[in-house]
Amino acid sequence: MSSVSLNINGITVRADEDATILTAAQDAGIYIPTLCYCPDVSSIGVCRLCLVRIENRRRLEPACRTIAEEGMVVVTDDPEIERLRQVILELILSDHDFNCLLCPKSGQCRLQELVNRIGINEHRFNRLEHTAKDLPIDTSNPFFDFNPNKCVQCTICVRTCHEIVGIDAIDMAYRSYDLRVSTFANKLLKESACVSCGECMERCPVGALVPKKAEYPTREVKTTCSYCGVGCGLYLGVRGNTIVRARGDYESPVNKGNLCVRGRFGYNFVNSPDRLSLPLMRAYDEYARPSSVVEVTEEGRPVTLPLVKREGKFVEITWDQAIKYVASSLAHYKGDEIAAISSARCTNEENYLFQKFIRAALKTNNIDHCARL
Repeated sequence: MSSVSLNINGITVRADEDATILTAAQDAGIYIPTLCYCPDVSSIGVCRLCLVRIENRRRLEPACRTIAEEGMVVVTDDPEIERLRQVILELILSDHDFNCLLCPKSGQCRLQELVNRIGINEHRFNRLEHTAKDLPIDTSNPFFDFNPNKCVQCTICVRTCHEIVGIDAIDMAYRSYDLRVSTFANKLLKESACVSCGECMERCPVGALVPKKAEYPTREVKTTCSYCGVGCGLYLGVRGNTIVRARGDYESPVNKGNLCVRGRFGYNFVNSPDRLSLPLMRAYDEYARPSSVVEVTEEGRPVTLPLVKREGKFVEITWDQAIKYVASSLAHYKGDEIAAISSARCTNEENYLFQKFIRAALKTNNIDHCARL
């Protein structure tokens, strides 16, 4: 792809010919503030915080929507631009919820970052009429809450739902001061077309969309989602020995950072006290006689070995015993006397090997899959 050369704040920058001034500046390490920009969706320039001055143009242009041109001379900050950005921030803050101390997004809020970087004129700001919104908070979704009082109308959530998820569960509704993000007929999220994927929550720059339980991990583990055979890449945030969050891996060629509702929110089973970490087995009484039998009687005790049922109770046996029992049992059945079912929690490769074993070794086509992917 051919490139263009432009001058930003006296620095010569090279960018792809279809790149915007904003992306060209970011690639060169030059900061331009923005609130409504998200690299995953189209740019619409509603916040106007990225206004820049271009030589030989009469008015300021939004950097997120202006294509870089050969020989273009750009200024990203001067007294007029700084004043305009301060005024925009002051107007946003004039009806914004100031309960930042208890906000789950505090420290990661882009609006907070912009105020720290750009600042405000306190004398001018105090003269504004501060009328904080008092709209009801939508807590109907089982995974995240929507607080319209913290919304800044950046429309990133709307564009995400339309362009990435393709659901169109939300859109901008009403007009003027009453403009807000809303579902169809202003219903609760639970009653709308929302599929609870959390993509809007993941990209929300402020505290309008936050998870029900916001905990910050101390470390992250790169892994692959186990819910189906697609193989989406993700990072699991771990605190102690507990998974507290999941986010998509943007470098994964499979999902490119996107996750479904299961991949993003369905990790609680990992630390469940009732989880069976290994398969249950049913065996004949005379077979289940390991050297040391441990009866599973404690409620919520995690299973660490295969189990067989003897005299109405499950007892632990070794993997070698379990495999030997399965092999000896299968030897008594042939062809259509056997049926098998595979799991969506396995990878595509594991499911392929399983069906190959059933068809080639056990000589039967009686095989099904729990999700029929």
